[in-house]
Amino acid sequence: MNKKVLLTGSTGFVGRQVLKFLQNKKVEIVLVVRRGKKEISNNKVVDIYTSDDIFSESIEWWADVCTGVDLIIHAAWYAEPGSYLYSDKNIECMQGTINMSRGAVISKVKRIVGIGTCFEYNLEKCRMLDVKVPLNPKTPYAASKVATYLLLSQYLLNCGVEFLWCRLFYLFGEGENDRRLIPYIESRLKNNLIVDLTSGEQIRDYMNVVDAGRMVVDMAYSKHVGPINICSGVPITIRQLSERIADNYGKGELLRFGAKGNNDFDPFCVVGVPFRKP
Repeated sequence: MNKKVLLTGSTGFVGRQVLKFLQNKKVEIVLVVRRGKKEISNNKVVDIYTSDDIFSESIEWWADVCTGVDLIIHAAWYAEPGSYLYSDKNIECMQGTINMSRGAVISKVKRIVGIGTCFEYNLEKCRMLDVKVPLNPKTPYAASKVATYLLLSQYLLNCGVEFLWCRLFYLFGEGENDRRLIPYIESRLKNNLIVDLTSGEQIRDYMNVVDAGRMVVDMAYSKHVGPINICSGVPITIRQLSERIADNYGKGELLRFGAKGNNDFDPFCVVGVPFRKP
C-alpha cells in the first residue's frame, strides 16, 4: 500500500529537492504551502492545503490536514538570508512546528522527519562533528532548532511516533538564493567585478542540495530515528572554494581576500561526520 506523505516547504531551497525525490517513491503526496506560492504540478500530489502562515495554524487545523497521513517531512522554516539567524520568526517557527506535531499525533501519523542545522552543535572547537558532540547554539535560529529537537524527541517518543532529525550543513546548488556565498561569487565573476571576501580561512562542509534532498528522502523511508548529519564530511576552506570557482572562469585576480570582516556569527570550523548505514 502506498504511503501518504505530507511535505511542508516544498517550494523552498531544500523542500523542492525533497519533493523531486519523493516522486520516485510509491507515494501519495500532500503539500502544505503558503498561500500565493507558485502552483505545483505533480501527478503524485493528491492534496494541497494553503495557509497565510503555516506556523500560526492551530493543533486542530493540523490534525485535519494530517488525516490519513503516514509520514511527515517538515522542511519549512524561516530562512531569509541576512536575517534568519537572529529573527524573532524562529520562535514562531518553533511554536508552529510543535502545533503541527501535536496535530499529527491526534491523527495517528507514524513518523515525522524534521530539518535541523549544523549550528546546533558546539562549534567552539575545530573537530569533526558527529551526533554525539554537545549542543551549544549561539543564535536564536540554532536555539529554536535545538529546542524543537529536544522537545519533540521526548514528546513523540512518549506518543509512539518515530522521529528523525536531519541536521543540514552548508548546501549549494539549484535554486540557491543570489545573496548566498557561491551565487555571489559567480555573479561578480560573470560581470568582471571585484569579489570582496573575508580572509577565507574558515573551514566548511559543502554538499549539493540535490544530494541533500535525496538523502533526506532515503532516510525518511528508513527505520532510523534520532539525529543524523546531512553533509559531505569533506573539509574545504572558503579560500579554496572561492579559488575553485574563480578558476572555472579564469578570473582568480578578481578575488579580494580580507576585504570584508568576518560576520558576527562565523565559526572557524564546521565539518560533519556523515551518516553511514550500519
